[in-house]
Amino acid sequence: MSADARGHAPIHLTINHLGTHVEIRLVSKDETNRLTLACVRELHDTVRSLQRDPKPLILTGNGKFFSAGAELSEIQEIAGSSAVDFAQMGQDLMNGIAQFPSTVYAAIHGYCMGGGLDLALACHRRIASAHAVFGHRGAALGLVTGWGGTQRLPRLVGKGRALAMLVAAEKLHARDALATGLIDAIADDPVAEAVRRIRNNEDAGSTAHPVMES
Repeated sequence: MSADARGHAPIHLTINHLGTHVEIRLVSKDETNRLTLACVRELHDTVRSLQRDPKPLILTGNGKFFSAGAELSEIQEIAGSSAVDFAQMGQDLMNGIAQFPSTVYAAIHGYCMGGGLDLALACHRRIASAHAVFGHRGAALGLVTGWGGTQRLPRLVGKGRALAMLVAAEKLHARDALATGLIDAIADDPVAEAVRRIRNNEDAGSTAHPVMES
């Protein structure tokens, strides 16, 4: 496990430097990998520190959850300048991933929801297992993503499908996600497929993503 930009060992991530690439795995006690304030801060600092010697990154979770999204109970308690700071840090994280000098892969098993979908959308390539599920329930809960998902999602799946996901909370399973362009591939082992692509240099030159604003 590596330290983040401030020298702290992360507790919401495991970071493995594996020669050709770096694997960042979201971890949590309940295995839902929610993007809490602490988790977002660790991701933000880790991505920033890895820019000094950029190698391809693989972001992943566990067999059931890539990420269930933001911790809503925590968000409800954040107010004023703290809420603005959290939103800005999330935007900076997503833009840091989108503008990372080497290819960033989201290797997705299980649920990829809300802010977790925003995180996957910021990556340059998305590879999912056959049982992966994608969705964004924010609007159904009276929340609208401020992390670039409202702009990145329509670019991939079109405005109609994006509205269905963002406003009507429609979920997409892996096969439909592939057909609409939300993901790049389905694989039994998304991490292994990402590693194969890295070793074969298949996605070189795929890092030029625009910066998104709220």
